[in-house]
Amino acid sequence: MISNGNVTLSDQLNTYETSESAVAMFDEHGTVVAWTRAAEQLVGYSAGDVVGRSASLVLPFSEEAPTISTFVEQCRDQNGWSGTTAVRHRDGRKLNINLRISMLRGQDGTVRWLISVTDIGTLSAEETNGSVRESLLTRAPIGIVVRDPQLRCIWVNDTMERHDGISRDLRLGRRFTDARPDAKAEAVEAVMRQVLDSGTTKVHQYRMWPPTSPRREHTMAASFFCLQDADGQALGVCTINVDVTESQRALERLAILSEASTRLGNTLDVMQTSQELADLAVPLLADYVIVDLEQSVPFGEGSPVRIGPMNGRLPAFRRAGLASIHEGVPESPWVRGEPVPVTPSSPVTSVLRTGKSHLEAILDTAPGTWIDEDPARAQKIRENSMHSLMVVPIRARRALLGVALFVRTEDPMPFQEFDLLLAEELVSRAAMSMDNARQYAREHTAALALQRNLLPHRLKGGTAVEAASRYLPADMDHGVGGDWFDVIPLSGARVALVVGDVVGHGINAAATMGRLRTAVHTLADMELPPDELLSHLDDTVQRMAEEDADAPAVVGATCIYAVYDPVTRKCTMARAGHPPPAIIDPQGRVTFPDLPTGAPLGIGLGAPFEAVELELPEGSLLALYTDGLIETRDHDIDVGMERLGAALAQPGRSLEDLCTLATETVPGQEPCDDVTLLLVRTRSISPGQVASWTLPSDETAVHSARHMAACQLAEWGLEGLEDATKLIVSELVTNAVRHSTSQIGLRLIHHQVLTCEVFDTNADSPQLRRARTTDENGRGLFLVGQLSRRWGARSVSGGKVVWAEEDLAPGMPKVRACEGAAVAGAGVR
Repeated sequence: MISNGNVTLSDQLNTYETSESAVAMFDEHGTVVAWTRAAEQLVGYSAGDVVGRSASLVLPFSEEAPTISTFVEQCRDQNGWSGTTAVRHRDGRKLNINLRISMLRGQDGTVRWLISVTDIGTLSAEETNGSVRESLLTRAPIGIVVRDPQLRCIWVNDTMERHDGISRDLRLGRRFTDARPDAKAEAVEAVMRQVLDSGTTKVHQYRMWPPTSPRREHTMAASFFCLQDADGQALGVCTINVDVTESQRALERLAILSEASTRLGNTLDVMQTSQELADLAVPLLADYVIVDLEQSVPFGEGSPVRIGPMNGRLPAFRRAGLASIHEGVPESPWVRGEPVPVTPSSPVTSVLRTGKSHLEAILDTAPGTWIDEDPARAQKIRENSMHSLMVVPIRARRALLGVALFVRTEDPMPFQEFDLLLAEELVSRAAMSMDNARQYAREHTAALALQRNLLPHRLKGGTAVEAASRYLPADMDHGVGGDWFDVIPLSGARVALVVGDVVGHGINAAATMGRLRTAVHTLADMELPPDELLSHLDDTVQRMAEEDADAPAVVGATCIYAVYDPVTRKCTMARAGHPPPAIIDPQGRVTFPDLPTGAPLGIGLGAPFEAVELELPEGSLLALYTDGLIETRDHDIDVGMERLGAALAQPGRSLEDLCTLATETVPGQEPCDDVTLLLVRTRSISPGQVASWTLPSDETAVHSARHMAACQLAEWGLEGLEDATKLIVSELVTNAVRHSTSQIGLRLIHHQVLTCEVFDTNADSPQLRRARTTDENGRGLFLVGQLSRRWGARSVSGGKVVWAEEDLAPGMPKVRACEGAAVAGAGVR
């Protein structure tokens, strides 16, 4: 902490590159004398367009002030002006804004006017109502200081003295460090110099104890704007200080609620979620909270209650949650599960009719009010000194689920508008969880749509394979099971093939299947080899079983995962308790390779999975399937495997025909388990589509790599990709040179896309980071990301491969847009 006179400032200085406002300055004649980039971004006029001209170019005028001179006089009489109005954009459209005009005083009594503007026209009604910080800031007094390029104060308003205790006479003509010689002032001046040098706007927050409230810590927000003349040159820097103590507290409470609300809805039990809602709000927001649900909601029965006119019939409610700062919740006449009456004149009835929340900051408990309609409730209200009330409807999709009541008893402060906003935010999150539970209980038919959405609609084998599939659920009435299959494109033209089988049937199995399929996609994107991927998937299934230990959840699954590389024609496979694949060569010979079986997923044996690598001739047929295809009630698995091999040993048939033949081998017999079949026919990439080089780990590598890549692209007829590819090669090879000590590998693959791969012996994966404007390094991977359709890294034996893919017909503007950045950031990580 740094203390000076009557003001104490904290040493925390958080600076950001954004601001909520734009500012400009005009003189006492209404002529614009300074402009900012933020103002240009808001209204479209540059400094050259407006500086030296009348402020009437953008400012609105009313009948009371039809001219700029009249408007200036009106501002002088009122010591400024503030309100919501509209300004003219350069393109002619009007912008809805919050406008504030503040009087600034200089030496010898001269006056200037500062315009501060916040655009509210782009905010939706929901965002406007939910912006606690904005609603408070627009009513907060602001302190303003304008300094010249030497950071000497030349204009200041009267409010600034109340913020930091420095008088106008002491401030004018002096730098901040002259008026307050301490480390805090030096830090602030450093920010001002950055603003002058860059022309950008910066915002930082700090804590202080102002002279008007020396015993209470205040949070201040300071915005720094670079003021420009007609030529766009820096005239000085404008600082706007706002006391955001109350709004900061509201934001902190919102953050707490956001974090706490992650605990809502962990179960599909609306009663439990209601209790969680009450527990979260006490004592954070209220001293006493109750949650009453419409009586059909806990049981998932009946039609939803709509918000609107009641026609004299009030819905029945049941108490679902309650919490209090007092043990035993003495404030409530009813316990959880009991029906709760609703009286015709209560605020709850008004909320049901309008759908809007009710805030009664000062609760009128005098005899004859609505509370006396229910004697039991009236007694509790008066006994416990309830003095402030909020009622918030719990609704989802226009249906009323219930109401939440927030009450203060011990806390003497009445509820305010931002308290209501916080309550509505918390209730809305709980409402989503409650609605999910209600819908789950009532709509089991959604399981069929779930299954269809979870399985792939179209298989993409790329250059590597041609693919086809069949899925036949054992429960044909509902079509819901736990089997899944996928063909996942990987880097380097490779493809991952996966088939899995979750234990059980129905919606639980389908839900588990969806989670495992998502996990496999995520692990595949990490470029893990098959045995490692199954190990991670096994851990995932075990965690799912532990999380669902108290619920009747499906646990256990089998899976086979394979990666096929069309460049080498090698296929690496591993399985976890799953049937072995069938491989049919181009001549129709069938084999079931002897893969290590592995334990089923989720068993928890801890044994490692083993992978096997096979080289497949081009045109080989690979069949992955679930045991429902080869198991029947009358025959063992060996018979089913033999039957499957015979059906597939027809090289001339299409994949769709083979799928049909394989799944109809036992006509007339219903499957006892879900049946899934994934067939792929392998392809290969010819050597002429692949080019690879070995490079030395020195400064000559980049030039050589660029030259060889350009020559190879010319040979392939891909000259249009030369500029982007040379930049990508430069960045990746430069990274490899910097972070590797051995030889570097470069490979280009021409298939459906152009793949560029760089190998080095450093096993650490590169990390994309955001470079600051002053950094000399850090833009290389950003450029790679901009120039390519996607990029990544994978671990290989002896190091790693960093790769990037380009579309064969990229948009040229994308390449040109990155060339300038490449000069500044080439070869950086």
